[in-house]
Amino acid sequence: MKIVQIGIGGWGKNHIRILSQLGVLSAICDIDSQNCKEYGKKYVVNHYESLEKLLDFEEFDGAIITTPTSTHTDIATKLLNAKKHVFLEKPITYKSEDGEKLTKLAEKKKVILTCGYIERFNPAVDVVKKIVNEGKFGNLVMLEFHRENRIPLHIKDVGIIYDTSVHDIDTANWLFGDMPHVVFARAGKIKHEHEDFASIMLGYKDDRVAIISSNWITPKKIRKFNAVCTDAIISSDFLTQEIIIEKSDESETIQNKKQEPLLLEIQSFLESIENKSQLVVKPQEAVNVTKIAEAALLSSQKGIPIYLDLK
Repeated sequence: MKIVQIGIGGWGKNHIRILSQLGVLSAICDIDSQNCKEYGKKYVVNHYESLEKLLDFEEFDGAIITTPTSTHTDIATKLLNAKKHVFLEKPITYKSEDGEKLTKLAEKKKVILTCGYIERFNPAVDVVKKIVNEGKFGNLVMLEFHRENRIPLHIKDVGIIYDTSVHDIDTANWLFGDMPHVVFARAGKIKHEHEDFASIMLGYKDDRVAIISSNWITPKKIRKFNAVCTDAIISSDFLTQEIIIEKSDESETIQNKKQEPLLLEIQSFLESIENKSQLVVKPQEAVNVTKIAEAALLSSQKGIPIYLDLK
């Protein structure tokens, strides 16, 4: 199998490393000629400064796209039309209607389209989902997410909701196994040209709720979440992958093998191409996350809840 990497910024470099490790990296593409040449030489693969040249001269099966969100639609459209399998880093597109078009195009061309919601491949999230589904600690009624970090200097085209909060929006949908019907949010900006802090509340059926807090204000990196069940609280850390279950009379730490989520995510993409196995992140689910992010921004602007009817 041959996979090309398009975009070799901070996160793209991690994709390149893993694709090379798995022996499937065939070429890289980036508009930064110096960066492109450097990484082409480092990984001993062909390198291209334009998508057109890549498509003209390179034979490959699929592509991973880690370029700015605003470029996703154009790049993915060209690749899908060329009948290439496509992995788009989150969010799938800036506008949800563009994501809908890409989804239909992938179906028409009979190729795979998926999106990089990496926390679905985090072993901690996987264990929490299994615990919740077993119902051992009652029903899941509330999810609480907390992410904070220093401001990322390389992200210019979107704010924290599209870049960071979307991870927790998707994880909430994944753990609840459902889509929210209402969104209420407050967001603002201090140091970034777009919003750099946000609090989002997602309402699901049966009064279940997810509360998502994200900010780029503080220098400390935090990635934590709580799953509040009727008989226990399950707490976890996305980074350490530690899981603690607290009941009224005792607490328990779940021993879990730590693994790199990005490796698992890319392996899943390759398996879906090779074996036509079911996608973990379906394109419509990724489009729905973008719709929720759009609703969160609109809610913050208008100061009102936004009601949704998602597939």
